[in-house]
Amino acid sequence: MNSDTNRLLLEYEQLLKTINREIINPEINVISLDDLRPIAGLVARARANYLKRLYEIAQTHNDSKTLPNEPEIKELKQLRGIFLELVEGSKSIETAIQRGYLDINGD
Repeated sequence: MNSDTNRLLLEYEQLLKTINREIINPEINVISLDDLRPIAGLVARARANYLKRLYEIAQTHNDSKTLPNEPEIKELKQLRGIFLELVEGSKSIETAIQRGYLDINGD
């Protein structure tokens, strides 16, 4: 890459950071570890629901050596979707913190 391209990309990166901070930061109060606890709890509960249901289905089909039926798979898919969506949200909060889009309280 030439120097003009590198400079443009660096300026664009700074622009993205500035605009994201200007838009995101006012939407969320100064964030602390205690503020992140409910997010972690949601993800953990969703993971637990998904894993618990998978375990229950596996136990049900273990003796008969059958596979889950369509409603069971549909339920697992829904639980997995909830879990994955919450994981992605949690990662987005983490990214916003890492990139300086949110003010943090270190207390």
